Amino acid sequence: MRRRRIGFRQAFHNPWTAIAVGFGAGLSPWAPGTLGTLVAIPPYLLLVGTGPVVYSAVVVVSLGLGVVACGRCGRALGEIDHPAIVWDEIVGFLVTMWGLPASWQNVLLGFILFRFFDIVKPWPIRAIDRGTAGGWGVMLDDVAAGLLSSVILHVLVSPSSVTGLFR
Repeated sequence: MRRRRIGFRQAFHNPWTAIAVGFGAGLSPWAPGTLGTLVAIPPYLLLVGTGPVVYSAVVVVSLGLGVVACGRCGRALGEIDHPAIVWDEIVGFLVTMWGLPASWQNVLLGFILFRFFDIVKPWPIRAIDRGTAGGWGVMLDDVAAGLLSSVILHVLVSPSSVTGLFR
């Protein structure tokens, strides 16, 4: 089966599709998931100083938007986790970076860890990816990859105090 391409006009005709494709990041013919993750860096840098409540609220709202947007977009494209759908990468990266201070080292390591777990999908990420349908399935495997990446990153950044988030 040939994968259906999505064009700029189609991506922005519907607000749910615009969200799902990361406002155009997912339209890249090369590594759209990687580009979607890169697009998450500026929002992270804007949110990092807001504190845990605001940051968490934005992530939860973004997750909810993603469940709806990615589910609708995937159904419209005939492929629930179409490569152009990158909102899940954006939210997954924000989960990865939760509670970490902004530094180029943290961003780079977070980016590498998240992309690794998102691509390789070790257990339980693969089980979540295969066992959860629709928009939830699109989003939750990336949230799981983000959680695993975040735990590792917190241990690497502050091995003596993983609980000292948002110091």
